[in-house]
Amino acid sequence: MFLTIITFILVLSILVFAHELGHFFTARMFGLKPREFGIGFPPRAFGVYKDKEGKWKKIYGKAEAEDASDTIYSLNWFPLGGFVNLGEDDVEAEGPDSFVGKKIWQRMIILAAGVSMNIVLAMFLIAVGFMIGMPQALDDVGGGARVSDRKIQIVNVIADGPAAKAGIKVGDVILDINGRQFSDYHELQKFADDNTGKDLAYKVKRNDKEVLTHMVPTYMQEAGRGGVGIGIAETGIVRYPFFIAIWEGVKTTVFLTWAILVAFYELFKGLILGHGLSGDIAGPVGIATMTGQAARMGFVYVLQFTAMLSINLAIINFLPFPALDGGRVLFLFIEKIKGRPVKREWEAVIHNVGFALLMVLVLFVTFKDISKFAGFFKNIFNKLF
Repeated sequence: MFLTIITFILVLSILVFAHELGHFFTARMFGLKPREFGIGFPPRAFGVYKDKEGKWKKIYGKAEAEDASDTIYSLNWFPLGGFVNLGEDDVEAEGPDSFVGKKIWQRMIILAAGVSMNIVLAMFLIAVGFMIGMPQALDDVGGGARVSDRKIQIVNVIADGPAAKAGIKVGDVILDINGRQFSDYHELQKFADDNTGKDLAYKVKRNDKEVLTHMVPTYMQEAGRGGVGIGIAETGIVRYPFFIAIWEGVKTTVFLTWAILVAFYELFKGLILGHGLSGDIAGPVGIATMTGQAARMGFVYVLQFTAMLSINLAIINFLPFPALDGGRVLFLFIEKIKGRPVKREWEAVIHNVGFALLMVLVLFVTFKDISKFAGFFKNIFNKLF
């Protein structure tokens, strides 16, 4: 429980801080002076800033720094990432060092920089993972890779198939079938096909436990051969030399970003066509639970999970929806087309409504998370009381 909470806070803080740092550095690059750059979320504990005479001063709590000539750098009480106040919602600030005083293309870059920073963070984390050794399917391993801990792992379970009915889960490792071990997954698939209709004893490893279950392979229409309704892949711990690891980190991040974009497209297409949600959506509770699971598996799995979250955060935050960075960029496009900005009051109302809708969605997904992980929270309750 404690490990889950600490890891979740740390992961979330890294993601948010990297995102806000992207906004901050890009804003400074264009000569903008953000009102405040904080580590953690308000209320403020203390901060420092330069006054109009160029002297550094301290500030505590909610006090106003009326003589500040530059950004306030603050440390805040809630240790969740950070924030940057660009002054984008300030109607009266029209000076050359204000957000609204910058050219449209500059404001677009500043808003997009947070998303870009999350993608860069994912590249960095995956590259580090490849340097120390990261789990990966071995079908697409690049040159110079060193592979250890090879295993045949279940990556998909078909609903209502023999494996699903037997309780097989994604992530299980097949140790042997009827006592026979296999050197690669093609050999295993052929064995299952050759024994269609026969009762087979599958020994699988799930986390640190070995599970023995019996299944009868049947003809699978999708695969065109006998099987138990699972997708399998040969996986292992893959490690690259320093420079190759950097390239593999970039390449893998691009591939994952495209795959997640396609998944979001299918999700929204299903919603628009009235097919409902085509997959599970995790909220804060679900992400915290999965973070804890990754932490128990090891440091490299936390790196991998954090990189995936960073890519997801980047994509979601750049959707053209009010209150998100993508929604603010959309208003800048409208300003460019019209030749004048949308009324600040109207834009503020639209962003506030968008934020409220997002909070309703978060509450809905959180409720689903609690229902889905009811057993997990029951165990926590029993441990505490």
